Amino acid sequence: MSQGTGGTRERIKAVALELFTEQGYEATSLREVAERLGVTKAALYYHFKSKDEIVTSVVSDRLDRMDALIDWAESQPASLATRRAVIERYADTMFSGDEPSVMRFFEQNQTALKSLSAGREMRGRMFRLAAVLCQGDDSPAAQLRAALALFAVHSSWFAVRTPDITDAERKRVALEVANDLLAPVNTP
Repeated sequence: MSQGTGGTRERIKAVALELFTEQGYEATSLREVAERLGVTKAALYYHFKSKDEIVTSVVSDRLDRMDALIDWAESQPASLATRRAVIERYADTMFSGDEPSVMRFFEQNQTALKSLSAGREMRGRMFRLAAVLCQGDDSPAAQLRAALALFAVHSSWFAVRTPDITDAERKRVALEVANDLLAPVNTP
């Protein structure tokens, strides 16, 4: 691992997510992560002391992006245009960079994530983002529509099983469904 510390940490996270998705979080050891990286366990420990630290780092990156989106959304007027912009920006983050592998990891390891503090923090941010999506309409139907709109973006990674679908097409379908769900939410 001769790259810089930041690059090394990113590589460790990528390889760990790959293994956690392939084998499951609980079934994967740090030794296996180190072996796949071609480094010693001690070298891996220099960057991350546990699997939980790796997941926390992955989730922390995502939480920062979600916080920025929530802050932006809360500064916008409650309107259908804002809801559409929020869900579009959210989808942009879910379909960029390494997020597809992160989404697959989340989908494959939901049980393990529930027990980690990082998973609980992520759940809290999802509820905050859903609240922004139905801002001005606190009806149960609006709350459910907002949560399902977010889930449409997430579930596109495992619910859409069309062979050879591109990420762009998957995103388009997810946004179409999310926007359909958000359209009936009332604005003040």
